[in-house]
Amino acid sequence: MEDYRIEKDSMGEIRVPRGRLYGAQTQRSLDNFCIGAEKMPGEVVMALCEIKKAAASVNAALGVLDETLADAIVKAADEALAGDFDDDFPLSVWQTGSGTQTNMNVNEVLANRAAAILNRPVHPNDHVNRSQSSNDVFPSAMHIAASKAVIELIPTLENLGDTLSIKVHTFMKIVKTGRTHLQDATPITLGQEMSGWAAMLKRNADMLEAALPAIGNLAIGGTAVGTGLNSPKHFDIRMCELLSGNTGIAFKPAANKFQALTSKDELVFVHGALKALAMDLLKIVNDIRWLASGPRCGLGEIKIPENEPGSSIMPGKVNPTQCEAMSMVAAQVLGNDVTIAFAAGQGNFELNVYMPVIIYNFMQSCRLLTDAIRSFEVNCASGIEANEERLTYYATRSLMNVTALTPVIGYDKAAMAAKKANAEGLTLKEAVVGLGFFSEEEFDKRLDLPKMCFPESD
Repeated sequence: MEDYRIEKDSMGEIRVPRGRLYGAQTQRSLDNFCIGAEKMPGEVVMALCEIKKAAASVNAALGVLDETLADAIVKAADEALAGDFDDDFPLSVWQTGSGTQTNMNVNEVLANRAAAILNRPVHPNDHVNRSQSSNDVFPSAMHIAASKAVIELIPTLENLGDTLSIKVHTFMKIVKTGRTHLQDATPITLGQEMSGWAAMLKRNADMLEAALPAIGNLAIGGTAVGTGLNSPKHFDIRMCELLSGNTGIAFKPAANKFQALTSKDELVFVHGALKALAMDLLKIVNDIRWLASGPRCGLGEIKIPENEPGSSIMPGKVNPTQCEAMSMVAAQVLGNDVTIAFAAGQGNFELNVYMPVIIYNFMQSCRLLTDAIRSFEVNCASGIEANEERLTYYATRSLMNVTALTPVIGYDKAAMAAKKANAEGLTLKEAVVGLGFFSEEEFDKRLDLPKMCFPESD
């Protein structure tokens, strides 16, 4: 028996592997786009299945699709959403810029499965794709998939923020030297320093929440060019109502379908919040790498978990690998942002034709950030410890502590004392007393490091 079957489409006959649910247009895409290893994200395919499921029901309710056909399509879509046909969605990201081939891939799989259920023909275009075009379906699927990914990311981000907040409370009274420009600065507590990190993550979560409504607008109902040709009245409204109910996410029709088809500004906007998160994470892990550097020849102010050997040649070496992994994720997200921004500018006339690469990069950013944050929280952040001996050593030696004396002796004398201490290898106390600015008792009274960290408590 032959290992293929003959399928037909508007361009003629083509061989399709026997046993596969997809049809001619999917096979043509597989044959014509042997580019790279990147596949269309499964989340986008599932979003398309959600749309097809809703469209079948709405079309039946509006009287433009037979209810028996609609029921079979809904059943096929439910099976696809359960993961029954994952191997039948094999297309590359590098395909037509409208995502038409992936839309037709889903149409063909659901049509063939529905046909098997009914034991009668079901057409991928006339039935599964009824009242739709790839040009409004694919951008709608992009927004659905992106919304789900961001919603999944936010709790993971909040968990890391909670973990850091615990550390903030634990370390709030441990004094350390502050640093600006990588140079010594006035004192701060380790908890205060880490509270900045926790606040960044809280702000990032707030920004993502605030950005989400931008991708709650769907292009569905615009069909080919935004006019809604071949889409029944109120199809877009009914679709968004049903999709909102099925997914638990609030969706509404785009106010202007012409904008929705050609512009991808909402995804650029939301990915900007992802980029901001990535850059804050990069700042945090770089701080941790500096603070944990050593163990003997670096700052060594904090200790991080020792998860695995760090060198194939240097015995006993342990590296900040979770920080390094997060740094690479941040670099990838930044690169993705450039790609998304450029691709979003390619909306020539009525349609953007870079949509697959936009959603591929968007979904990769969400997935990488979600995974990296979870890994960092479990394998690094939760195990951070303070090296109080080292923290105290640096805090008490900082020449910038002289800042507390400037209200009494003035900036110039304070600078003179700091320079003398640095040049002659003296402690700040020795320099100040030696210059006759204070007695030892007066110096000790005025230079209270904890009070310098919490001046409002005076």
